[in-house]
Amino acid sequence: MERFFRAILRHKKTVVVLFLICAVAGAILSTGVKVNYTFADYLPADTPSTIALDTMKEEFGSGAPNARLVVKDVSIPQALALKEKIAAIEGIRDITWLDDGAEVKGPLELISQSVLDQYYKDEKACFILTIDPDRILETYLQVQKLAGEDAAMAGAAVNTAAATATTGIEVGKIMMLVIPLCFIILLLTTTSWFEPVLFMVTIGIAILINLGTNLFFGEISFVTKAACSILQLAVSMDYSIFLLHRFSAYRQEGVPVQDAMIKAIRKSFFTITASGLTTVIGFAALILMEFRIGPDMGTVMAKAIALSMVSVLILLPVLALMSYRWIDKTQHRPLMPKFEGFSKFVNKIRIPALIVFLLVMIPAFLAQSSNDFRYGAGDIFREGTQTYAESVQVEKDFGKTNQLVLMVPKGDTAKEKELSSAIHQIPQVIEVLSFVDAAGPQVPPAYLDQKTRSKLISEHYSRMVISVSTSQESREAFAVVKKLRKLGDQYYGSKYLLAGESATTYDMRDVTTRDMERVNFIAIGAIFLILLITMRSIIIPVILVLVIETSIWINLSVPYFAGEQLQYIAYLIISAIQLGATVDYAILMASRYMEERHLYTKKEALLSTVRHTALSILTSASILTLGGGMLAAISTNGVLIELGTLVARGAVLSAVLVLLVLPGILYSLDKIIGKLTYQSNFAQGGKTHV
Repeated sequence: MERFFRAILRHKKTVVVLFLICAVAGAILSTGVKVNYTFADYLPADTPSTIALDTMKEEFGSGAPNARLVVKDVSIPQALALKEKIAAIEGIRDITWLDDGAEVKGPLELISQSVLDQYYKDEKACFILTIDPDRILETYLQVQKLAGEDAAMAGAAVNTAAATATTGIEVGKIMMLVIPLCFIILLLTTTSWFEPVLFMVTIGIAILINLGTNLFFGEISFVTKAACSILQLAVSMDYSIFLLHRFSAYRQEGVPVQDAMIKAIRKSFFTITASGLTTVIGFAALILMEFRIGPDMGTVMAKAIALSMVSVLILLPVLALMSYRWIDKTQHRPLMPKFEGFSKFVNKIRIPALIVFLLVMIPAFLAQSSNDFRYGAGDIFREGTQTYAESVQVEKDFGKTNQLVLMVPKGDTAKEKELSSAIHQIPQVIEVLSFVDAAGPQVPPAYLDQKTRSKLISEHYSRMVISVSTSQESREAFAVVKKLRKLGDQYYGSKYLLAGESATTYDMRDVTTRDMERVNFIAIGAIFLILLITMRSIIIPVILVLVIETSIWINLSVPYFAGEQLQYIAYLIISAIQLGATVDYAILMASRYMEERHLYTKKEALLSTVRHTALSILTSASILTLGGGMLAAISTNGVLIELGTLVARGAVLSAVLVLLVLPGILYSLDKIIGKLTYQSNFAQGGKTHV
């Protein structure tokens, strides 16, 4: 290994040029990476709702309805004219209004009040749209322009359009704020004004390379797009700090510059690789999720951390040796305390801190597993956004309405009529638009006009568009999905298909819930195994994982105690992110304690460990907290807000437990650690720390 790094340091200019070429290429290639904003696209291909949507597109040329448009101050003729204009927009696959299920040229009093209230009242028209998933934003903008400023739109397609329009801009704003603030944190926690430049350049190049290599995946999810650069910056910055701190320490001992760097690489290689591998494994565990946003983020982030490790171990040493004179010239006195008093405080409270830790652990575990979750993208935009305001307006004007589409094998109109009658018995059902409801079971399909017939009957299926008085995601909506699937199974066995936002969200709930145990088990198991090998101890991996897992449980228990719903995707992802990203703090603390115990008593080892690791842990945690906090503060997308909040709070909690609780655990279990660690060589009497 030493020969390899000496060879790297002999070819400094070549290394810098290669990394710069890769960074520029990455920046250019990143512009070609497509971003997917639709949750439903990440369900497994064999999910019932996914099969239903694919079949519907083949049979009817459109998917399930995904938007509602409300237009004010229109008469029936004006609404019909507007409907024709909207239908002509290229991205509109289908549009449904009052005339599709009732005769609008006669007296409105002859139309069922429940049907009329769904489409037209108080001179307001509500159109049900099916927008092409591949043309959502441009179609949304065209519809908006055609309908006028006073119109309001709501639905999954509107949420997707808003996310498409805002996420890229918001991520740019976040990075513009995070980079200078991160730089300020590094200036405060280092002893050279120039070192932070090296840190930012090294990780910045790794980020650009990572963004460019995403092109190999074709597209990434908007969750990955929004979080990957921020998380990469925040999570991997401490690798640079570990290395340069060691380099500075050896130079202060009088070791020649190149030898000091080689020794620094050798000494920090274990910490960097152990920290990096655990983080990579934490993200890689997401790859095993059935819900494919997990594999999407897991692959991108595992690659990101691996690239950061390579940059820190190869590029940073080269940059440091090329600019060490600048580091020397810009040295300044430490701006942060030496943590002498803090280490004594940690020692003083070690028993109370351990007791509180044990008392909090079980309630936090139980609370985090009892959260009330949201699974879909129905309510991802919060109060204060235009999307939220329009959604509230649509619901205020026409109530909660949600469309589901049931497709059954065509041909047996008598059975279809029975099924339709059974569907009408479901309390939440407002209307069923189908061939047997529009024409009756005795009327041949040929008697319907071609336009209406093509919406309801295809080569193989009859389609029933069912309007229900629920939101897209709620217990009521899920109950309707269960009842419709039960009826479909009763009348047609496995030959029916059910599509719609509620059906998709219902399947999303089942898939993501199954993912949770698998992801956590594999992440914990793999990280435990890495720690077992690298720390050569049976007990230390248990301690470290338990401390970080408890910080995760506390983090995820906050929504439960606050009585708030939590987006399940954020819940699922943060478990892997926080474990992989913050276990580094625990590794740093434990590995330093083991080093100190070779020389000193356990009390002196504890004091020295806290004194020497507190600054690095606080620096890393501050950057991660800053990244998550900015994501939460600037994003308008609810999923990203929750993910950012969980990341920021998780970083704080992990740092608190590692700094205040872990030293006490190491101290209390010192004898057991010595016995269960290979060649621990703990000092028996020890000596006083200088």
